[in-house]
Amino acid sequence: MKFDTTTTGIAFVLLLVLLIGGTAMSPMSTSTVMMVSVGLVVFGVFTLFLGIKHGEYRANRS
Repeated sequence: MKFDTTTTGIAFVLLLVLLIGGTAMSPMSTSTVMMVSVGLVVFGVFTLFLGIKHGEYRANRS
């Protein structure tokens, strides 16, 4: 399966919705859920960026 921009974006958003949905269903208070959700988004964007850069590095290295 080739990961183009659309496929990567859809996979990222679906995973993020699943994680935030699970966090929202937990018995934590609303303020805690919001703090955790923001952290999930920031960490997700950072790891996506890092993964893309690593893939570019691997593709250009061969």
